[in-house]
Amino acid sequence: MRISVIGCGYLGAVHAACMAKLGHEVVGIDIDESKVLALSSAEAPFYEPGLEDLLREVQSTGRLTFTTDMSAASNSQVHFVCVGTPQKKGENGADLTFVDASMTALLPYLSAGDVVVGKSTVPVGTAARVSEWVEQRQPSAHLVWNPEFLREGHAVSDTLHPDRLVYGVSDGSEDHPAVAILDKVYSAPLTSGTPRLVTDLPTAELVKAAANSFLATKISFINAMAEVCEAAGADVTQLADAIGMDDRIGRKFLNAGIGFGGGCLPKDIRAFMARAGELGADQALTFLREVDAINMRRRTRVVELARDLCDGSRLGKRITVLGAAFKPESDDVRDSPALSIAAQLQLQGAVVTVTDPKALANAARRFPELHYEADTARAVQNADALLLLTEWQEYRDLDPYETAVAVSSLRVLDGRNVLDSSKWRAAGWSYRGLGRP
Repeated sequence: MRISVIGCGYLGAVHAACMAKLGHEVVGIDIDESKVLALSSAEAPFYEPGLEDLLREVQSTGRLTFTTDMSAASNSQVHFVCVGTPQKKGENGADLTFVDASMTALLPYLSAGDVVVGKSTVPVGTAARVSEWVEQRQPSAHLVWNPEFLREGHAVSDTLHPDRLVYGVSDGSEDHPAVAILDKVYSAPLTSGTPRLVTDLPTAELVKAAANSFLATKISFINAMAEVCEAAGADVTQLADAIGMDDRIGRKFLNAGIGFGGGCLPKDIRAFMARAGELGADQALTFLREVDAINMRRRTRVVELARDLCDGSRLGKRITVLGAAFKPESDDVRDSPALSIAAQLQLQGAVVTVTDPKALANAARRFPELHYEADTARAVQNADALLLLTEWQEYRDLDPYETAVAVSSLRVLDGRNVLDSSKWRAAGWSYRGLGRP
């Protein structure tokens, strides 16, 4: 099929490449000329494992092109809208500027029977509003909402092999004409057994917000238990193992640490609260305020623990922060807990060095006042304390005996509870985890 993808940021670039991998003829459209030039050269403007290899593979077939010209969408039957919905400045709500602008720009190029597919995470009610625009411009065209469920670091596999597909259509019916068209788009994953669900438009919009809110709640719950464990002298990792054996609860997302960040979970739960308030259902989501508060409190707690680890003072202490990205296998530093903690430590008088395998360029743009060192061995030299804040495999694999030779003091704070505490303590380190004795 001929497909256009409007917006070639993280979501759009991955989606365009994967649709071409599935055999479709795809054009990616973005107003950012530098981004289009990079993608046209099979260079991803962000780090995502496997994406550049995929771009090279599908571009060699001629099935994938990129342009800044919206008129290139005119030959496509299916149009995916994959633009960002950032948090509004000074507010919790989502900024729909890019969604509205891309939809408005696309409308003149719609043909009879076309399907416009929203993939952006939007407040419920957006699809109904946009659907009216589509219908007014081209009455026989259809709007579908098809939320994305990508995990950074696994986006390519999540697109090619999704765990579910959700189609939101105007009447919520399997008989809606857009359903058959999307089934053709996703024929490969559907054939391999991916389940799909057809819903009405508002339900499809709510799926991503509800999923992210549930995951955020689960993370904040175990971090709240970590606070209780610290007060009681218990071990939150063993607690998580025990309750995770209950199949009603499960062990996933029960890893206590410094909290969640990134460009999705924090802004999505805040936008969800804001939209619920607009709908008069704000009391239904008041618990998310505490979820958000617990998450932000983790950062302050790590700063306090770093002070305790450094004998009660951060002033002049050389602290090396291992990790800047909000999660491993990503260069995304949006709302990164690790970077926020590093900045707080420096403001309170510590001499902070930040290292990360992929995210230092983005981190330097966000916090230029911090010192960055790409080489881990150099970054830990003469450190008074190490803080593992992003669980990259190379940090998990650090040898405590070898590392001890490089540092000034044997102090480590394991902000992700991924190190072998007994091994590090046996090597002479003062080890501190979160919610662990």
